[in-house]
Amino acid sequence: MVNMDDISLCKANIAKEEYDAIKDVLDSGWLTHGPKTIEFEEMFANYIGVKHAIAMNSCTSALFLALLANDITGDVLVPSFTFVASANAIVTAGANPVFVDINYSDCNINPEELEKYLTPNTQAIMVVHFAGQVCEMDKISEFALRHNLVLIEDSAETIGGTLNGRKSGNWGIGCFSFFPTKNITTGEGGMLSTDNDEFAEKIRTLIGHGIRKTTIHREKSAVWHREASIPGYNFRLSNINAAIGVEQMKKLDYFNQQRNEHSSYLIDKLKNVEEIELPIPNENKYHVYQMFTIKVQKNRDRLVHGLRNKGIGASVHFDPPVHLQSAYLKYNVNSLPVTEKVSKEILTLPMFPQLTKQQLDRIINSLLKCLNHV
Repeated sequence: MVNMDDISLCKANIAKEEYDAIKDVLDSGWLTHGPKTIEFEEMFANYIGVKHAIAMNSCTSALFLALLANDITGDVLVPSFTFVASANAIVTAGANPVFVDINYSDCNINPEELEKYLTPNTQAIMVVHFAGQVCEMDKISEFALRHNLVLIEDSAETIGGTLNGRKSGNWGIGCFSFFPTKNITTGEGGMLSTDNDEFAEKIRTLIGHGIRKTTIHREKSAVWHREASIPGYNFRLSNINAAIGVEQMKKLDYFNQQRNEHSSYLIDKLKNVEEIELPIPNENKYHVYQMFTIKVQKNRDRLVHGLRNKGIGASVHFDPPVHLQSAYLKYNVNSLPVTEKVSKEILTLPMFPQLTKQQLDRIINSLLKCLNHV
């Protein structure tokens, strides 16, 4: 049974604006892909700074189509330190994941490791921006360009995160998640970003059964004419979900600012605790703290359980890493010492915009008690 005083790991920020937007859509009668979906896409594209943003039912679908629409059937360089959806998209698209180690400091893919795994069969790189901090995209994008590799950004955890002012999803094909744990939510949902007109057209066709024109686009012509040009999928985002997304986009920068302020407070209060390693702010990056993670070199599991027993919704992201999961053992040919070390030390503390100072202090005090500091 849930204790109302418990502090959850994450909490979606849904207010009256979202409820009103849902009601408006329900009253309109246009429930599937429609005007709000288009509005959401335009807002998102402008925010990221790209020509096209294409809404769909999940980030996983976006990752899958980023590969499928580029005819990627060879090797894809990808970190193992990620949610399994990243690797699942590679395999289900008919390609082969090649797992690459990460940096210890930010848990992002190590660009210095990429050359090690490059072969004539390498066709793409899928980076994963971990917990709200952008990868070293200047180095990675240069590497991808030099070797003619498709660059895909799993930006599920880093909506609004930047490197030198440039947002995630702006270097390669951006893939975003609107799951309730993310910086904004639509319940379920995803987005793909790109500057390539032809590629965007193909993605729009693939998400709608291979039919380019949706019902709303056929309204002024032969509305009954539904001709598939390629075999496709039903990956569309509904008008209901998109209406939530439009309202969430209006608040995104504020949400990210709150996450930053909460994280700065935690870092300041915990900076002298020797047993833990805190996130390291980077002056060239804007970290949007989709998760607030620390590293604990000893007794991590016991600490997680101790915090949860005190009503603090602590968790672990990610253990085991993908290359040690049963479905992916056959792909486990690389030595990934940093990934395996981090997976045994990482611990995720609650982080969401609505956290109060009282709750932040409770998280801090509970952590110190579990570490036997008080």
